[in-house]
Amino acid sequence: MQIKECIMSAPGKAILHGEHAVVHGNVALAVSLNLRTYLRLQATSTSKVCINLPNINTFLSWDVTELKRLLPDSGVELGNVNALDAELVRRLRDLVGVSNGTLDTRSMAILAFLYIYLSVFAGSGELPSLTVSVWSELPTGAGLGSSAAYSVCLAAALLSASGTIPSPLSDQESTARWGEVEMELINRWAFQGERIIHGNPSGVDNAVGTWGGILRYHSGKITPLSRVPMLRILLTNTKVPRSTKVLVAGVKDKMNKFPSIINPILESVNAVSCTCEQTLSEMTNDTPTPEHYNILEELIDINQHHLNVMGVGHPALDTLCRVTLARGLHSKLTGAGGGGCGITLLRPETECSVVQNTIQDLRDCGYDCWETSIGAEGVQQHSPLAVKEEALEVLARY
Repeated sequence: MQIKECIMSAPGKAILHGEHAVVHGNVALAVSLNLRTYLRLQATSTSKVCINLPNINTFLSWDVTELKRLLPDSGVELGNVNALDAELVRRLRDLVGVSNGTLDTRSMAILAFLYIYLSVFAGSGELPSLTVSVWSELPTGAGLGSSAAYSVCLAAALLSASGTIPSPLSDQESTARWGEVEMELINRWAFQGERIIHGNPSGVDNAVGTWGGILRYHSGKITPLSRVPMLRILLTNTKVPRSTKVLVAGVKDKMNKFPSIINPILESVNAVSCTCEQTLSEMTNDTPTPEHYNILEELIDINQHHLNVMGVGHPALDTLCRVTLARGLHSKLTGAGGGGCGITLLRPETECSVVQNTIQDLRDCGYDCWETSIGAEGVQQHSPLAVKEEALEVLARY
């Protein structure tokens, strides 16, 4: 089997509007975050399969013969993209040495890699020796879709290496994307990776990583918005740890206690998502105007207040809103709340000095802060020349 070297990247994700309300059947808007995860796959002749994850200090390898033993006897079909093979997951858990309750990032990342590798290559009758190295600009465990970006890159690279999908690169293009059919396949394999990592994911994170742009999520249905404007934002991690489960349960308790108060709030958040979607679509069809940005800023403020009413705010997020507003910028939490991350909209005319000073103010609060954009491209294949220098430098070490 002739394996070609390839480099893939996929974006992270943030929720623009609709967090928490989405759990109760309302619309949420998920957006791609142009903080990307990069993966390089190389063929080797070592008879080993290696994975390098420098962000989490993980460097492992297995003999191909050792991995072959995990494959079921002939006649059992592996490689079903629609269902997780529980028996293979069990064998991999034994191999990696994780008990059922273990959920640390490292173990889950390794399981997802081995699962997709074995499933994708099982059909070809031979397991190739290769090295996969992954480096990400995304922090892990911050609700920014880092595991999904990883799963999407893995799926794209392994499907490509196995010849299941062709390379979209041409002599003219140093960065390219696949057609609808290939993207759907990448998305479905990435979803299996997410299931191994998270158990019961919604599928939103891997869809954002695959398709990019902005997606509408409503009662389990995921719809990409056709064309979307790229919006500049600041992304801030307050580094305050939180439990999504506990926060979701808290909103449910409030709903049960005060249904006539909380249900209208959730409906209002739904209307915020829909109004935002309408505004974004106007911005793509016409030239964006200052008035469009005024509306986006007001929606951010309204939604942040609603989230505080639901009880998922946090003093660190209040500080984020106060500090950015002092510079004329509008912020809200993104994701579960209770700490975690927030986003701040930057207008096209926002001066560089204002942005830099705001970032410094937030870093002085002890937060991590990045300037990035939302609405970025989904999964892509790159020629080495088209990859960010920093990413290439890290990936070249392994």
